[in-house]
Amino acid sequence: MEVKIGVTESSRELVVNSGQSPEEVETLVAEALSGKKDILSLVDEKGRKYLVQSAKVSYVEIGPADSRKVGFATS
Repeated sequence: MEVKIGVTESSRELVVNSGQSPEEVETLVAEALSGKKDILSLVDEKGRKYLVQSAKVSYVEIGPADSRKVGFATS
């Protein structure tokens, strides 16, 4: 699943390909945005952890990962 996070004062968004379920990510985001937690913490498919200060999160988009095909097609 792909998670896009908009960060204030940054022109680029943070894109995380996470193995977490959409429900898990939504719960973590809701806790961060409601003020229950100061940090939004997500883990990607390779085990890397991303930490974003909750006050800096401007938006979060949760959706399926793009399945981009690489290679040559035979005709």
